[in-house]
Amino acid sequence: MIPTAWYLLLAAILFSIGAGGVMLRRNTLVILMCVELMMNAVNLTFVAFSHELGSMTGQVFVFMIMTVAAVEAAVGLAILVELYRQTQSVNIDDFDSLKG
Repeated sequence: MIPTAWYLLLAAILFSIGAGGVMLRRNTLVILMCVELMMNAVNLTFVAFSHELGSMTGQVFVFMIMTVAAVEAAVGLAILVELYRQTQSVNIDDFDSLKG
């Protein structure tokens, strides 16, 4: 049996990689992927604690987070496609204004 601390360490590493990607990258698509990585790290934490405590509450939260993440990915990509059509770039620095 793998200790819960190992799962939490893996989740912390994944979250750190995602946070670093959000802060350091300029590509909007990479930033969206890093946000997804951060959400999955939180999901791993919920599942680890849910298993440790013998409760299903954490797994219910994970289901809701995955639903929100799917919607966020669809809406985020739709916005990104529209911004690419207007600016011909996916660089975050080029999106200084959302005016038409």
